Amino acid sequence: MDALKEEIAAVAARMVVEDGLEFGAAKRRAAKQMGLSPRAALPDNGRVELAVEEYIAVFCAETQASELLALRKLACQWMQRLERFNPHVAGAVWHGTATRHSDIYLQLFCNDTKSAEIALIDLNVPYEPRTVPGFHGELVEALSVHAYCEALREHVGIHLLVYDFDDLRGALRPDARGRRPRGDVMALRRLLDEPVL
Repeated sequence: MDALKEEIAAVAARMVVEDGLEFGAAKRRAAKQMGLSPRAALPDNGRVELAVEEYIAVFCAETQASELLALRKLACQWMQRLERFNPHVAGAVWHGTATRHSDIYLQLFCNDTKSAEIALIDLNVPYEPRTVPGFHGELVEALSVHAYCEALREHVGIHLLVYDFDDLRGALRPDARGRRPRGDVMALRRLLDEPVL
């Protein structure tokens, strides 16, 4: 059973890196591609993330660092624009597994969740609103925009997940690997100051 989960994780990792799929969609598509039952036991996200890191090390070692840097710089620009909403970057851009196919996920913490939407309107930024599962499965507002990334010479999806300000208190607990699951603009700037290998 574990060997099958490892195989699903490896196939899903390729889809995450090459197609920009989110982990859940990649796992389901990998299982389907492998001819497995829709009820097949899927690997957890931690196992898929390790497979993504392995895939990047083998197939993307020459390009991934510069692509990650470009996405982190773009994320930093948007975090500065939205500074009053306590933005935190999460996902692959924060954890260092992003490639040019990855979207940027910023989590905003506001006293008034509609204020972020009003800010985008004031900035004349087109967006698509939707709701997505939040930290604990609760539905949160997500505002999706597209921004041009000069370094990559293409548009990148940026998803702004809007939380209540009080949610910030529990948002910085370490994950299963002991890492902070998200970082504020100062933490992201420290990563940008690190030398690119």
